[in-house]
Amino acid sequence: MFSKWFTQAKRSTARKVVVSLLSVVCLWLVGSSAAVAVIEIEITQGGESAIPIAIVPFGWEGGGSPPADVAGIVSADLQRSGNFSPLNSDDLIGRPVSGDKPRFGNWRIAGAEFLLIGAIDKSGENFNVEFQLFDVSQQRLLSGFNFKVTTQTLRNAAHQIADEVYEEVLGIRGAFNTQIAFVSVEREGSKKSYKLQLADADGQNPQAMLTSPRPILSPSWAPDGVRIAYVSFENRNRSAIYVQDRQQGSRKKLISKEGINGAPSWSPDGRRLAVTLSFEGNPDIYVLNVDDGQTRRITTSPAIDTEAVWADDDTLIFTSDRSGGPQLYEVSSSGGRAERITFEGSYNASASVSSDGTNVAFVHGSDIGFQIGTFDRELGLFQTLTDGSLDESPSFAPNGQMIIYATEKGGRETLGAVSLDGSVVQSLSLDTGGVREPAWSPFTN
Repeated sequence: MFSKWFTQAKRSTARKVVVSLLSVVCLWLVGSSAAVAVIEIEITQGGESAIPIAIVPFGWEGGGSPPADVAGIVSADLQRSGNFSPLNSDDLIGRPVSGDKPRFGNWRIAGAEFLLIGAIDKSGENFNVEFQLFDVSQQRLLSGFNFKVTTQTLRNAAHQIADEVYEEVLGIRGAFNTQIAFVSVEREGSKKSYKLQLADADGQNPQAMLTSPRPILSPSWAPDGVRIAYVSFENRNRSAIYVQDRQQGSRKKLISKEGINGAPSWSPDGRRLAVTLSFEGNPDIYVLNVDDGQTRRITTSPAIDTEAVWADDDTLIFTSDRSGGPQLYEVSSSGGRAERITFEGSYNASASVSSDGTNVAFVHGSDIGFQIGTFDRELGLFQTLTDGSLDESPSFAPNGQMIIYATEKGGRETLGAVSLDGSVVQSLSLDTGGVREPAWSPFTN
């Protein structure tokens, strides 16, 4: 992170200044392995205008109990978004299942604006899942379908249902059936273990992609949702940028030149990476071709230019101190003159851009520390979303509605999430160790 280079004087005692892109990183184990750690998500601030919805426990046919509480997962997803307020299951006036005709008047009296019902039927080793979403006030069916899943994909089916409800009601694609990548840090005595982990958006099903006794830096998702780029330093003397296939476990070293090799960010077409390299002198922005490893220099400033991300196919947003302190700039991905885009305060760094290229999230320095701010590229509007003192590493959800970021809570490294308008705030913590460097996956279909 750019902030890790430029804030040493301002916060020399802070935990965040633990590593730079010059840090030595080596992999101890490569491959996918199970992890028992789970991210716990707590809603610390909810939306004031959350929509009341009744989510009835799904009917079940198959003996015993289903391997996952589909209705409970859907309810947790929607409540966590801050846009919905599910009715308490104990207060439900009935237990209809998919195929039943709801008594809309009763549900309207109960305060529900929408009603979700469903059923699960075991069919051999698989499950048939169906659901129906109703608009209570208009007394009509909004959506409903059925599909087959396995025990392993039943939770994904629940996330897909939550996505469908979110989109039908709000007109915005849901992002519950996505993943987050993050770096976890576990301590045993004087030793530390760093893991690059993947988990579902609700913190469940974590898996470690790689483990190292040294820090892991800058995970970045490819648009295909399969490849992840990251920074490593296996020979202790020279950093390297790798790409790893999360499905096959294979990896490829893309570049390892003298000096800094860091801050990879995928282009929208998935064929290039914007990276920070210093083999020609100063840290500058380069575009790296993933297939053949060829590089093209984009900036040539005597300042430090780093942390470039793609606003679109032709535009990069990066951090530079060329104005005297870290600020965000735009430049063509072919090179040319860079234009400064942030002017609020003396510190703005570490950009993340929403998938539509409209909004930019970044670390904003203030009198109380470092918070997550946003900048609307079309309207030119700036706002601060968080109130922490050490908030960093923002990453947009693929639908642009939430931003996940690294922070501290009680002296411990955790994650936070905040809605684009700042009305919903979540705290995400690992049940063992600390967690940092989050990256939200793209949509994959």
